Amino acid sequence: MEVIRPNEHYDDDYHEEPKDPYHLAYMIHFFLGAGYLIPWNAFITAVDYFQYLYPNKHINKVFSVGYMSAAVTVLLTLMCWTRSNRIKLPSVRTRMNIGQGLFISALMVAPVTDWIVNGNQTTMISNISFVVLVSMVMISGLADGLVGGSLVGSTGELPGRYMQAVFAGNATAGTIYFTFSALIILLCIICTNVLHKLPLLQCYRNRKHNNLTTHHHVSITSNFWQVAKKVRWLVTAVFITYVISLSIFPGYLSENVKSDYFKDWYPIILITAFNVGDFMGKCLTAIYVPKGSKETVWCCMGRVVFYPFFVGCIHGPKWMHSEAPVIVLTLMLGVSNGYLTSVLMILAPKSVPIEEAEMVGIAMETFLVIGLVVGSALGWFWNFEN
Repeated sequence: MEVIRPNEHYDDDYHEEPKDPYHLAYMIHFFLGAGYLIPWNAFITAVDYFQYLYPNKHINKVFSVGYMSAAVTVLLTLMCWTRSNRIKLPSVRTRMNIGQGLFISALMVAPVTDWIVNGNQTTMISNISFVVLVSMVMISGLADGLVGGSLVGSTGELPGRYMQAVFAGNATAGTIYFTFSALIILLCIICTNVLHKLPLLQCYRNRKHNNLTTHHHVSITSNFWQVAKKVRWLVTAVFITYVISLSIFPGYLSENVKSDYFKDWYPIILITAFNVGDFMGKCLTAIYVPKGSKETVWCCMGRVVFYPFFVGCIHGPKWMHSEAPVIVLTLMLGVSNGYLTSVLMILAPKSVPIEEAEMVGIAMETFLVIGLVVGSALGWFWNFEN
C-alpha cells in the first residue's frame, strides 16, 4: 500500500498563511460543521418519541436508510456535475444556502405532523404522518449531501485546521432538538454568507485562481474518477469506517441491547456515549495528525474487531451482557470514528494539487455517505440475529 503524504508544492503555497482575526474563520467552520449534522441528530436523538408514535416501525433503520440514500444521491449528482465541462456548478455559497433552507423546512414540518397525529390516532392518519415524517428525513438527507459536500469540498482548499474545525463541529450536533436546530441552521445561513467575505477566504480563493492560471500544465479537465484514484486508499478507508460505524450505530444500540437498570434511558445513554466519543476523537486531531496515511488506513480496516465484541454483548459470556462493557465499547466506537474521519478528511485534500482539492473533498464526502448507506442497510442484520 502506497503512503500518501501531503503535497509539498501545496504546502509551499501556504507558508505565509493570512491572518484569521479572533479565529473567526475557524469558529465559522466549526459552526457550519455542526449545522449540517444537527438535523440528522435531532431526528435520531428523538427516537423514543417517534417509536412511541409509530410502535410498529423500525424507526432508526428506516431513518438511516432514507436519510443516507438521499444524501448519497445528491453527492453522486455533484460528482457527475463536476465531470461536466459544459455546465458549471452553482457557487459553494449558493449550494449551502439552498441546503440550509431545506433543513429549516424539514425541521419545521416534522413537529407539525407529529402534533396532528397525536390529535388523531386513526391508522390512515398515522400512516400518512409517518410517510410525511420519513419524507422530511429524506429532504434533510438531500440537504446534508448538498451542504456537507459543498462545505467539505471548499474547505479542502484551506489549511487542515479548518477541516478539523468542520468535523469537530460535526461532533457537537448530537444533543440538539428541532426548534433549536432550526435556529442553528438559520445562523448557519448567516455564517455562510459572512464566511465568503472574510479576507482569509478571499486570499485562498485568489491563490487557487492564480495557481490555475500559472500552472496551466495541470489538467483542469481531470474527471472525478481520475482524481479519486489518486486518493483511492483514503476513500476506501472512509467508506469502511462508516460501514462499520453505521452498521452498529444507532440501530444495534437502540434496538438490540437492553438494560433492566436504565430501562428506556439505555438507548439514549448509548447514543450519547457514541456522540461524546465522536466529539473527543475529532478534537484530538487539533493535537496530532499523522503525516502519512498508511497507519490510518490500517486502523480503519482494523475496526472490524468491533463486530465480535458487540456480538459478544448479546451471545457472549454473562459479564458482557452488563451495561459497562457495552457503554465502553460504544465510547471506543465513537472515539475511533471521530478521530479517523477527521484525519482522513484533513490528509486527502492536501495530497493533491490545490485545483483538485475541492473535487477530492467531494469524493471523500461521497464515499463517506455511501459508507453510511451500506452500513445502515447492514444494520438490519442485527434484527435477523435476534
